[in-house]
Amino acid sequence: MASWSLGGALRGMFAKRTIDDSTWEELEDALIGADFGPDLTEQIVDELRAKVDRYRTTDPKDLQRMLRETIEERLARLDPTLKLSERPAVVLVVGVNGVGKTTTIGKFARFLVNNGRTVVVGAADTFRAAAVEQLATWAERAGATVVRPQQAGQDPASVAFQTVELAKNQGIEMVLVDTAGRLQTKSGLMDELSKVRRVIEKQAPISEVLLVLDATTGQNGLAQAEAFIQHAGVTGLVLTKLDGSAKGGFVLAVQEKTGIPIKLVGQGEGIGDLTGFTPHVFAQQLVG
Repeated sequence: MASWSLGGALRGMFAKRTIDDSTWEELEDALIGADFGPDLTEQIVDELRAKVDRYRTTDPKDLQRMLRETIEERLARLDPTLKLSERPAVVLVVGVNGVGKTTTIGKFARFLVNNGRTVVVGAADTFRAAAVEQLATWAERAGATVVRPQQAGQDPASVAFQTVELAKNQGIEMVLVDTAGRLQTKSGLMDELSKVRRVIEKQAPISEVLLVLDATTGQNGLAQAEAFIQHAGVTGLVLTKLDGSAKGGFVLAVQEKTGIPIKLVGQGEGIGDLTGFTPHVFAQQLVG
């Protein structure tokens, strides 16, 4: 767990007898510290000041409730529901290397298997042999079928094609396709992703394109991932390493900045540590 958390920082503030000038300074510092970012922090504080004035309250407990409600309302503006109704439902998983993309796919496979779905995973990040092996290990642990490249450096689009083909032939409900996180040039990477998409879409519609982000890298991680947001047709975000609430504000900040809903969150290292995203529960955990 993080040594600092937003909940911890807020507890002392909300335990005070009254709302005063120092309350607002402390709230601003706490939100900035939790990676809400300066613009969003200012918006939230202004909104809360207006509410406190409107309701003429001086009780910090009221402010705590208002903060929780404000965060929940903002998070709930975008729909976190995974769109997986097609058969097969094809999910492309994208993101820069090092964010936990491969392990996330394994965890997502387990999440789906636990919900009674059959799953095949395509190891289309063929540029890294280690990624293929790691993915296969996670997928097998999850109880999913794996389609590996038939030779080193095989065209990723052909692996994706074989994966969807297998799902259609065997009646497998869910297809998760891993993709490269880095090539020599960004344009090459995006061209590669476009090709993977085109090849898949000849066989089946793509239900979701999920971008994996490492919550601990916060705004820097988002900057790294912007090419994917611009070019990959991302439909949902997956936040990994969301342990504690030290960076909890990033959850709202990333959704507001990108306009893309968070659909899954990973809060630990185990295979069962990926869950669907629920704004109400998250706001409650974050603010207390």
